Amino acid sequence: MHKSYSPKVSRRDSLKWIGKMSTTVLIGGVVVACDTADQPMPEVKGTSHWPNLTFDPIMGPKYGQDPDMTNPTTPWARTLTQDQLNLIAHLSDIICPADEGGPSATVVGVPDVIDEWVSAPYEAQQNDRVLILNGLQWLDDEANMRNGSSFMNSSSDQQIAIIDDIAYEKQAEIAEFEHAVMFFARLRSLVFGAYFSSPEGIEDIGYIGNEPIIGDYPGPTEEAMAHLNEVIANLPA
Repeated sequence: MHKSYSPKVSRRDSLKWIGKMSTTVLIGGVVVACDTADQPMPEVKGTSHWPNLTFDPIMGPKYGQDPDMTNPTTPWARTLTQDQLNLIAHLSDIICPADEGGPSATVVGVPDVIDEWVSAPYEAQQNDRVLILNGLQWLDDEANMRNGSSFMNSSSDQQIAIIDDIAYEKQAEIAEFEHAVMFFARLRSLVFGAYFSSPEGIEDIGYIGNEPIIGDYPGPTEEAMAHLNEVIANLPA
């Protein structure tokens, strides 16, 4: 029996993580920034079974430009169903399992943040909601065609075989996987973005934040200056 995911992160904390997720960070060569420009969705070609489902946009209240900071509330509700949340949790741990650097994605509550993200009534998050929900449906459809069962009820080897077909950019050249590759790439960015915005993820990458320095400021290290100079040298003219 598969585990049913239970929320672990408060609405307040999940929104704080989302605020951090707009920072561009590279982890192992993977861009984990989530506030990136949307890619145009290509036309669904004949060999693809991408479900292309449409959803009513979430039009709930937003924070606006002058939120009540003394009485903070979250204007919208989380919208993923329990089955969708369970699948997101399972995929999150495939993408970011526990290792020597820290616990797995579900242990720190990544699925809560993804639920928060796709439920927010803003254009970018709503575009991601359509991509993510279609991707979850595609996984079940693909698993049923290959294995005669849903993705969650397929064996671990069967699940990884499907993931291997959509986890690499080059696979997008195959028409039947084109949209699924976009879905998995976006989900991977959200998982890593949420994970490395969590206290455990921040500790994993060794970020120490602002710390007071006693005495004169020594300036940036040679390594930091070399990196900065390289970035400046490669800026567009």
